[in-house]
Amino acid sequence: PYSRPADKRGGAWMDVCIGKSDACDRDVPVAYLTCNGSPPVGDTPSLMTFREVETLFHEAGHGFQHMLTKASVGDVAGINGVEWDAVELPSQFMENWCYDKATVYGFAKHYETGEPLPEEFFEKLCAQKTYNAGMMSCRQLTFGMLDIELHSNYDPASDETVFDVQKRMSEKYSPYQLPLAEDRFLCAFSHIFAGGYSAGYYSYKWAEVMSADAFGAFEDAGLDNEEEVKKVGRSFRDTFLSL
Repeated sequence: PYSRPADKRGGAWMDVCIGKSDACDRDVPVAYLTCNGSPPVGDTPSLMTFREVETLFHEAGHGFQHMLTKASVGDVAGINGVEWDAVELPSQFMENWCYDKATVYGFAKHYETGEPLPEEFFEKLCAQKTYNAGMMSCRQLTFGMLDIELHSNYDPASDETVFDVQKRMSEKYSPYQLPLAEDRFLCAFSHIFAGGYSAGYYSYKWAEVMSADAFGAFEDAGLDNEEEVKKVGRSFRDTFLSL
């Protein structure tokens, strides 16, 4: 349940256990989520931080897209064949529910007393969502454009190194935080070199826009209106998640 440097790497991801496919006679798709929670400390059990809860919701969004698919051809069922612009839409959409009061108070209780999360703490959680949001946007733009630049314009035969490209992109998109000369972040940027997001990291930022629009439909319906939320939820399932 938590990161162990010796045999379990950090991060979180969703992956396919069984994909829906008529050709393989597989009708029930199965997904699994791999997350990292905080380890237990002394007599205190492993308790999830808010960021870990947010990550769980994020990965669950990927899982829903895989498991709710109605496509019967394996190559386009579930998370297969999804356009890059929409790969991160369901996952980032799900993160919004971590700031919905009814959702949070459905599980945010003290592990010993059962007391609900104090109101002031929930308000602080909502307030921190936009703290340094502009800097986070610049960070994601830097990563996305660095990825595109390396996979479209970079010439390994030139005098410019990949680290020079990193510095050049940082100067344009996040000039307030330029990499040190010794910075080797690229050596660990597994998303674009080993994680399947080559020339596709931009999808995080683009899908963030679309996921906000999708969640906006629920807000317009009224998050306190359970029947309307169910109606919009079914529509979201039928027009996006089940494709």
